Amino acid sequence: MKKLLVIGTLVAGLGMGSLVAAEAATAPVLMKPKYTYDAKTIIAGAKLFAMHCMVCHSVQFMRYEFLTQDLGMSKADVHKYIMLPTGAGYKANMISAMPVNMASKWFGRPPPDLSQMERYKSQDWIYTYLLSFYQDSKRPSGWNNHVFPNVAMPDVLAPIGGTWSKDGKLLKAGDESQQKFRKQVTDIVAFLRFVSDPSVVQRHEFGPWVLGLFALFTIFAYLLKKAYWKDVK
Repeated sequence: MKKLLVIGTLVAGLGMGSLVAAEAATAPVLMKPKYTYDAKTIIAGAKLFAMHCMVCHSVQFMRYEFLTQDLGMSKADVHKYIMLPTGAGYKANMISAMPVNMASKWFGRPPPDLSQMERYKSQDWIYTYLLSFYQDSKRPSGWNNHVFPNVAMPDVLAPIGGTWSKDGKLLKAGDESQQKFRKQVTDIVAFLRFVSDPSVVQRHEFGPWVLGLFALFTIFAYLLKKAYWKDVK
């Protein structure tokens, strides 16, 4: 009986290992976005996110006013380009205007909040995911995704990036060239990276000054040490 249990466990383990290996072999290779991580890129991504993503998705850990405080956007531009939901306040969190009950009815469950999505999935995953939609008539939304099979989300970026088939053929061109579209996707990724860690821009700005102070302190400490120890033999 024990031998049968051991054999059964080994067979199940081998089967599971084969399944994992098969899934790994068919999973798409994640692409790495290339961009300059600065306020200009993040602001461009914030505008695109507000226009295309925030209809459904919230970033509840981010407030509109932080775009002014941390990125230097004017309050007028925040109102014009970012605060699209009706009735949103400047000091309010960036919450989607879509009612939760309606979202559950349309998609089966409310779309997830994306505040920590970059930390949870990585920017490579988000970038590849947004570029991996294809048309699928068998899905309720009419769309599917190579990175996230059977996802409920439709391809909201298709009007600018184009409509693609499962095997990578362009079925309908979008409003933008593929080069510009990929740049826009990287901007969205940069914004979600900023949302997950808003202080990173300030850290990059102040980092060289802090390192410079440490270097200056090291010089003074060395000179002080020489002064104290010059008479010690």
